[in-house]
Amino acid sequence: MTTHYDQPAGEQAGATAWGPPPAAPPRAPEAGEPGRPFARRLWRGRPEDPRWARPAFLGLLATTLLLYLYDLSASGYANSFYSAAVQAGSRSWKAFFFGSLDAGNAITVDKPPASLWPMELSVRVFGLHSWAILAPEVLMGVATVAVVYGGVRRRFGPVPGLIAGAVLALTPVAALMFRFNNPDAMLALLMAVACYLVVRAVEDGRTKWLVWAGAAIGFAFLAKTLQAFLILPPLALVYAVCAPVPLKRRFGQLAAATLALVVSGGWWVAVVELWPASSRPYVGGSQNNSFLELTFGYNGLGRLNGEETGSVGGGGGTGMWGETGWDRMFGSEVGGQISWLLPAALILLAAGLVATGKRKRTSVTRASFLVWGGSLLMTTAVFSYMAGIFHQYYTVALAPYLAAVTGMGAGLLWEKRRETWASITLAASVVAAAAWGYVLLDRTSDYLPWLKWLVLVGGLAAALGLIFAGRIPRRLALGAAAVGLVAALAGPTAYTLSTLQQGHSGSIVTAGPAGASTMGGRGGGPGGGGMRGGFPGGMPGQNQQNGNGNANGGTQGQNPQGNGFPGGGMPGQQGQQGQPGQNANGFPGGGVPGAGRTGEGGMGGGGGAGGLLNGASVSAAAKKLLETNASDYTWVAASVGSQNAASYQLATGDPVMAIGGFNGTDPSPTLAQFKKYVADGRIHYFIAGGGMGGGGNSGTSSQISSWVQSNFKKVTAGSATFYDLTRATTSG
Repeated sequence: MTTHYDQPAGEQAGATAWGPPPAAPPRAPEAGEPGRPFARRLWRGRPEDPRWARPAFLGLLATTLLLYLYDLSASGYANSFYSAAVQAGSRSWKAFFFGSLDAGNAITVDKPPASLWPMELSVRVFGLHSWAILAPEVLMGVATVAVVYGGVRRRFGPVPGLIAGAVLALTPVAALMFRFNNPDAMLALLMAVACYLVVRAVEDGRTKWLVWAGAAIGFAFLAKTLQAFLILPPLALVYAVCAPVPLKRRFGQLAAATLALVVSGGWWVAVVELWPASSRPYVGGSQNNSFLELTFGYNGLGRLNGEETGSVGGGGGTGMWGETGWDRMFGSEVGGQISWLLPAALILLAAGLVATGKRKRTSVTRASFLVWGGSLLMTTAVFSYMAGIFHQYYTVALAPYLAAVTGMGAGLLWEKRRETWASITLAASVVAAAAWGYVLLDRTSDYLPWLKWLVLVGGLAAALGLIFAGRIPRRLALGAAAVGLVAALAGPTAYTLSTLQQGHSGSIVTAGPAGASTMGGRGGGPGGGGMRGGFPGGMPGQNQQNGNGNANGGTQGQNPQGNGFPGGGMPGQQGQQGQPGQNANGFPGGGVPGAGRTGEGGMGGGGGAGGLLNGASVSAAAKKLLETNASDYTWVAASVGSQNAASYQLATGDPVMAIGGFNGTDPSPTLAQFKKYVADGRIHYFIAGGGMGGGGNSGTSSQISSWVQSNFKKVTAGSATFYDLTRATTSG
């Protein structure tokens, strides 16, 4: 029987304030004794648990589910880039396998396809709509809460497990991304599973747990490539040092886990690399049609050093993706997303390691802190210093680790509260959470201005009680702990509720109320409004949220098109004001759900920047134009940039080719390939405007745009401009 907190030999592992020892195995039924019915086991849980433990856990999951499902459709198609890929994968199994953006299989998204598969299967069953796309993400969020609870509960008891689960569920960026269709939800779930399994492996030294952990990380690679490997060093090191088996066996087990990782993540890569390039879609985000290049370049080392080939630019320390440095997670760009309990978690992590410092090598309690805490520190360090593309929502990867460390540390120090150092440290963690919560709330001074004082005063009062927690009556100590927990969670809970009350769309989304997160230099942009993406008022094509999930109001102080450029947008591009009411698709705001406004007029060389991060507003006239004789073509249209193409594809339900991929900078298709597609009658229209494009006049997208403009008849539908590729104006 495993003793609670690895108690030294001779100490009795009796009941604690959190309940009986959590790791004790359940009693097996005696001969002739019937087993407990499944429903009773589900509700009652383990026989050694308090009666309230399993109902409380199920209540936590149910509450998380209801919160995350609340008004889920407000985000519409959320990130139309991935929603278009989901639509394509629900229509074509080839697109499903490769992660194509369109059912014609011209180009893939710039990630592996694993995160798309649950959504695509959902859409195949329930049809294409917001709930079918986003509900699988919600379920992943609930599952992640369950995994974190289970990981903490096994060693520290049900109350620390509940604290950890609640901290995760109420982290603002978690509430955002577990209701959004980016790959981060699946990544966070699988990383939490990997940590859980490694701790299980340390408990008994069984190979199967480590192999399953390797498989989880390998599959996470198929969700978001190399980010899945960030926690490999601490996990491998902890097992190599702490596992209760001989050293030679430990290395053999790690080799088996590595093999499982390679097989789990490598089978798909091998198929893509060996598949003839002529019969599969182009690998989006790469410059040489190679997934390996995408993995180690644009999605790999380029994210660290800022040299992503084909990107719109890296950070370089203080660039458009924010200022790097040790305090990045606490700055105005990121702090309100994830850092509410980060100071407290770091204190609790240090305390946990100190408290277990003299335990035996195989201490599972210490290994738990090392696994979850090591993952937290490693990921935080990489995020803090990566100079390439960085978005605030990436920090959802930290949420499971932070939550687990918080629950474990609070539980361990509470058990040791009669020791002066433990009670003082526990009080210090509450002060840190309350003080930092005050600072974050003060950054949005117009948002619930009274709350910051409640958090600060409540936290200080609770800390005073916790200092004497080992000397005052137990009820008073529990009351102080409860007040401290409420004070610590009040700020992130408020931001989480604010996040749930509004829709989010586009490529860059943030949690919390308006003004909770700005991107760029710490001093903010012109007018004190901060800089979003390094551009005054917003990245091109990015619009502020107005509370209903539709970006139909431009950034204040900028042009009415809302593209962030003063004076009316990029040259050669005409913006478009979102219209209230319903559009032809039945969605409020006059556009495709999940898409902001982008310019639809003018060629602008390779296409203006308006469609880089958000999609286009598709009018009824444009939709009707593209749907006419759509079945006669492989692609009803082509457009520079994936977001612009995605919007038209979602509006019509028919494939739209994204020239140049997400940024419009991928060399696909080449001008010669595009001319052949047109000659073969496979593309009907070319959509003017679109994404960033690249390479000036020599880039592929610019060459195609210029050739189309010079050789085909212009057609207008509503305010949008198209070129009919079946009606040449010259012999070109």
